Amino acid sequence: MHPDHEEIATGFVTAITTGDTEALRRLYAPDARIWHNGDGTEQTVEDNLRTLRWLARNLRDFRYEEIRRDPAAYGYVQRHVLRGRLPDGTAVEVPACLFVTVDGGRITRIEEYADSRATDALRAHAAARRAAREAQR
Repeated sequence: MHPDHEEIATGFVTAITTGDTEALRRLYAPDARIWHNGDGTEQTVEDNLRTLRWLARNLRDFRYEEIRRDPAAYGYVQRHVLRGRLPDGTAVEVPACLFVTVDGGRITRIEEYADSRATDALRAHAAARRAAREAQR
């Protein structure tokens, strides 16, 4: 893998798991797009940073394991398992694959394929938090 791409990939994982949105912002091109198979939508950088901040705040022992990366003409492919625990102790384990496009030393596009059933606990936690906020209004 291109040394710059390895550095970007490692920095990306570290920034996500530590909630370092400024490092993530530096890794992303300003007009980068992040697509997810679960909902078929593209996120802007700001939308994605909001999602990643939520993960860092809501998962304890948040980490990526079983990381495997391969070079690609456009950047790299990463397979991993996202792991952590929700505040109630529920274990989260999400196998995923990222196709990451890098141009000019920055991430311009990510296509993320995650096991959508494995995200059920995350979605339920988010829905419960939204419901609790609505009930307080």
